[in-house]
Amino acid sequence: MKKDLMQYKGYSCRPEYSVDDHIFFGKILGIRDVVYFQSDSAKDIEREFHEAVDDYLEFCTEVGKEPQKEYSGLFNVRIPPELHKKISVLAQAEGVTLNKAVEQAIRALVQS
Repeated sequence: MKKDLMQYKGYSCRPEYSVDDHIFFGKILGIRDVVYFQSDSAKDIEREFHEAVDDYLEFCTEVGKEPQKEYSGLFNVRIPPELHKKISVLAQAEGVTLNKAVEQAIRALVQS
């Protein structure tokens, strides 16, 4: 899943291509603000991403705000009842909490 992500200074993006506009573009992921960047060539999109991150960090310093979005570790997830039942039964069979089973599943997904 994360193999398509570019990484720089702890920030990520997934570059895309617009057929209509004939440009490569991206957005810095995981931040409160919306920071887009673009390039006419695939060769330069990584450089544009790096510049966008550097500019964003500089801007945050200038205005005195925290650049990285804070995550509490808490979020609600809506899943089909049958999937809820399956993960609950699996957690009980493994002797772990439902929370731990979901955490393990998410870890497996993001590490792939």
